[in-house]
Amino acid sequence: MINNKLKIIFTSILLFGLFSGYSQYAPPAGQQGTTAIHADSNIFVAWANNCVVDRGYADISNQSLGLATYGDDESGIDKPDNGVVSLGDGGMAILDFEVPIADGIGWDLAIFENSFTDDFLELAFVEVSSNNIDYYRFNSVSLTQQEVQTETFGLTDATIVNNLAGKYRAYYGVPFDLSELKNIDGLDIYNITSVRIIDVVGSIDSTYASFDSEGRIINDPWPTPFESSGFDLDGVGVINNRDNTSISEIIINQGGLVYPNPVENKFRINNLHKIDRVIISSLGGHIIKNIAKPDENIDISFLEAGYYIISIYGDDTILTDKLIKL
Repeated sequence: MINNKLKIIFTSILLFGLFSGYSQYAPPAGQQGTTAIHADSNIFVAWANNCVVDRGYADISNQSLGLATYGDDESGIDKPDNGVVSLGDGGMAILDFEVPIADGIGWDLAIFENSFTDDFLELAFVEVSSNNIDYYRFNSVSLTQQEVQTETFGLTDATIVNNLAGKYRAYYGVPFDLSELKNIDGLDIYNITSVRIIDVVGSIDSTYASFDSEGRIINDPWPTPFESSGFDLDGVGVINNRDNTSISEIIINQGGLVYPNPVENKFRINNLHKIDRVIISSLGGHIIKNIAKPDENIDISFLEAGYYIISIYGDDTILTDKLIKL
């Protein structure tokens, strides 16, 4: 029989699923709950070292204006410096890395744009590839209204968009977690060789519009009929790659590694003598506690009731299990 505490957890998860479409997402840089990462953060271990841009039109509805022209391909590499390359309407950039990006603990990469405020947002889709041929897109969310066009210098609320590059101001990157793309045939999330960034055409005219993963029109400032039209790429930062993860094998959702599960205050791990460290993370990938050489009984009485990811490091391997805290 499921006890009352577990029933409450399951009910909460069900309600979250029903209403998540109406929830708000991370706010601008500097505000509580933001996921923005500054370019100077020591979390970054590398930057893109090659960039090839396929420009879009300055105004896709008036192609006589020609393509966006601001910046050059090299402006998309290395650490952000506000020297950008503009993609134009629907334009794209493909970036390569000296060492492949790899799925690790938490966020794995971050995309930088050069917005001068927290609410003038020029957005872009983000895709990754492990063979430089086939690209797979992070699921994106836009809850922007679709009745009135956001004008050329109009504003967008960052809390109603998610998994779209460009939602933070200059020098603050939007992070992405490769684990969201796990189990996709043809994609090795531990060997990402290139990232593709595609400008969102912010028009609400379905002839030109871009759509989020649920088929909603994405409304952002449009048209921007200038040489600097569209998304302005300032860099792609690497948080986890093949060098700094140093993991030869990662086994996801092993199951049965932690017990008891569900648990109230303390849990144990099988084969404890082989473990170098244990990391407790939220389902969103945020590290809550990093435990080196853990004791036999791991105390989690400080955690709120809910679901957590337990990552167990040892013998050049990561094992993960999902834990329910009562």
